Amino acid sequence: MSQTADFIATVHPYDSLPRNELARVAGSFSRRTYPAGAEIYHVGDLLPGLYLIEEGRVLVTDRNGDSVSELGPRNSFGERGLLRDGSAVTSARAAEGCVVLMLPRAELLRLIDAHRAVARFFDRGRGPLERGTDIALLKVGDLLNRGAQSCAPDTPIIDAARMMRDAGISSLGIASDGRLTGLVTIRDMSNRVVAEGRDLHDPVSSVMTEDPITLPPSALGYDVLNIMLERRIGHLPVVEDGRFIGMISQTDLTRVQAITASALIREVAEAGSVPQMARTTARIPGLLLQLVRAHQRHEVITRMITDIADAVTRRLLDMAQDELGPAPAAWLWAACGSQGRQEQTGVSDQDNCLILAEGADPADPYFAKLARFVSDGLNECGYVYCPGDMMATNPRWRQPRDVWQRYFRDWIDRPSPEAQMLASVMFDLRAIGGDATLLAGLQQDTLQMASKNSIFVAHMISNSLKHRPPLGLIGGFATIRSGEHRHHIDMKHNGVVPVTDLARVYALQGRLTAVNTRARLQEAEAQGVISGSGARDLIAAYDLIQTMRLDSQAHLVKADRRPDNYLSPSDLPDFERSHLRDAFVVVRGMQSAVGHGKGMLG
Repeated sequence: MSQTADFIATVHPYDSLPRNELARVAGSFSRRTYPAGAEIYHVGDLLPGLYLIEEGRVLVTDRNGDSVSELGPRNSFGERGLLRDGSAVTSARAAEGCVVLMLPRAELLRLIDAHRAVARFFDRGRGPLERGTDIALLKVGDLLNRGAQSCAPDTPIIDAARMMRDAGISSLGIASDGRLTGLVTIRDMSNRVVAEGRDLHDPVSSVMTEDPITLPPSALGYDVLNIMLERRIGHLPVVEDGRFIGMISQTDLTRVQAITASALIREVAEAGSVPQMARTTARIPGLLLQLVRAHQRHEVITRMITDIADAVTRRLLDMAQDELGPAPAAWLWAACGSQGRQEQTGVSDQDNCLILAEGADPADPYFAKLARFVSDGLNECGYVYCPGDMMATNPRWRQPRDVWQRYFRDWIDRPSPEAQMLASVMFDLRAIGGDATLLAGLQQDTLQMASKNSIFVAHMISNSLKHRPPLGLIGGFATIRSGEHRHHIDMKHNGVVPVTDLARVYALQGRLTAVNTRARLQEAEAQGVISGSGARDLIAAYDLIQTMRLDSQAHLVKADRRPDNYLSPSDLPDFERSHLRDAFVVVRGMQSAVGHGKGMLG
């Protein structure tokens, strides 16, 4: 092969191409050499094609001249503008003498149309279309609840029975050197051992079902349902390349079908005690895993998980009123933070407040008891106490409506670091239970007042730039350097929060009433607060970041670990790592635009 073919064969996605296609693409690339400091293209230039670095380093900057990233060999650049309207949305120059390959736009588009791997690599969209969580559409491998549980054919029946008992399972694979030869179930132990008076020290192979029907992990839940109904069996071994990897049972199917947001909300609404609700919310990680496996969009997943938190909160409010009796004045329980934005994931603490009717006595013991009952109940259900004490149990956040108006007015008139932080949290308020009219006018009045105060807006913009995407200086990621999460990136504080903060600024500038981050970005585009191209890029970046965050949490749940917000870039395939980096580049570019007072990109 040619020098170019040899090189691109080591670069994804070209390494996935058939040999003849690889040769054709290699012939389409042209080689360009740039001395240190030379400009490759400038913002707004019409791009001739996609650039791929063969040697040297390239510095990419935004339209304000701020550094976006420094890229090295095997990194491509220019694709975002190229695949949009053909015009560059960044500038690029040689950080040192470099050799760059250029693939014409027409050839790139042909590759994207012809090869799924190439399309997936360069897709800045939202991934697969939303699908339901119908069990029939899930893959068998995703239905497996645990790893393979097996024993050798010569294992005594009594030892096999004890293995099932200790593992809490109803069937056991019988395997030799990893190869499945049969299976034994609890029913077999009853019908073939106890009922027939078998010697418990006989080999388990004497009572097993030989050569059972099996399915590969790539089969669908639809296949499991059909086989179980047709053959009237309750267990199906899963085999891959001849090796036993796990067992699907009717119990597994029931478990998956039972974990839906609607089912959990119904259980919460009918719960008679806080411990009963806690048992229900303990199944939320399983719901997260199921929704991710079914390729639900991230905003659907977070909305469903938040709906459960809302239901828990309302049930606790009802239980508190049953115990305390009628309130002495009208009140509203409001959520802020991720619950307020309807963006909860598998890791959520509580952020809430009480807005009382004007004239109500905030020192009345009733409201303190109401707040304590609900907050303690939320904590018991897994929504841990806010580390910053942003809860209705804090008297500061349990006040009449006119006091809340004064809070917002003071934050706006006298902005300070604390005022910026509090305003950022409280701009995300959403009514959960009680008299919702206590919040409606308050939110609109605050937006009007805040948007007119240029000093406050400037402070909010400054606050939105405190969390930066984790981009390194050499085209990689700036990972955590020490501690438990060394070599990881924080997908919440350095991934999601920068976008959430930007969206809040846009909502303030446009006086937009939406609270959800994605809805704010869409409204900001519709109202012309940010350009259409900038909004689309930022939404696509946010979608990718949130999706990868949820994927990582689901992976932890599947491994029986507590979900968190930390992701190791080195664990990602090359194309996912590249896309994540590009998403962070978009976010940094939008931060730069806001920081320069433009709020526009593209």
